[in-house]
Amino acid sequence: MDSGLIGKIEKSKWYAQDPTRITLLKFTVLFRGDHSDHALTYNNGFWHCECAFYASHHTCSHTMAIDLQFGAMLTSGSPVPS
Repeated sequence: MDSGLIGKIEKSKWYAQDPTRITLLKFTVLFRGDHSDHALTYNNGFWHCECAFYASHHTCSHTMAIDLQFGAMLTSGSPVPS
């Protein structure tokens, strides 16, 4: 293995130890709920879930759970109640 690649591997391990270096801006996830699956989208700090509870409350257990999973990598914008 060449020394340049070895250096990049070491640097990647160093980067991976600091989750604040990564900011997730936009993505879609499939959340497997107890009764059905739900598509959640995240866009520049704001969550959206297709479930009925989210439609009336602008938050739900799905968005709260995924926010806890991704934590520091998410941009601030739509805080989840504690």
